[in-house]
Amino acid sequence: MARRIAARSVAKRESGYADEIRRLIDAGRNVMAESGYVSVPRVADIVAAAGLSNDAFYRHFRSKDDLIAAILEDGTDRLCSYLAHQMGKEGTARGQVVRWVEGVLSQAQTDSAQTTRAVLWNVGSVNQEVMSSPPSVNARLAELLHEPLRELGSGDPVFDARLISNTTVGALSDYLWRKDSPTGHDISRIVSACLRLVE
Repeated sequence: MARRIAARSVAKRESGYADEIRRLIDAGRNVMAESGYVSVPRVADIVAAAGLSNDAFYRHFRSKDDLIAAILEDGTDRLCSYLAHQMGKEGTARGQVVRWVEGVLSQAQTDSAQTTRAVLWNVGSVNQEVMSSPPSVNARLAELLHEPLRELGSGDPVFDARLISNTTVGALSDYLWRKDSPTGHDISRIVSACLRLVE
């Protein structure tokens, strides 16, 4: 009985902590989007937007840099999930690569661009020791391409996936900082360049 009650208490506390972390990540991303790349949001701004206390913030994050890293990781998780869903709609490896490129470049569209640009700008100021622990965004995105590239005949799908990821994310970054969106023609050219590596 004592173990059952203890387990219930721990589960309740874990659920509450998970809720606090989610609120802080969402608030941090929203505050960054509002601040743009003119000013760095303060912990006080994020805590206020989350409706939490400083104690709650420091219970989960050692510093604002840790929160920014968590926001980037959360955004990468969301993007990977979105890309996997889009790729799953295709029956061919080529179609999956096309969907992947289109999905990555969709982050430069107006509704996503402001938030993406603000998060990346804040990431640039984060202590590199903090950023060195999770796998890089490019590496995580590239993993989704391993199997399609293998099916397309790539001799080294891991290397080719990294190259395609670096190329596409580099193009995305360029569009974001120019406050521009890729046209259909631009996307077709980038897709063609990526597919030439393996076709």
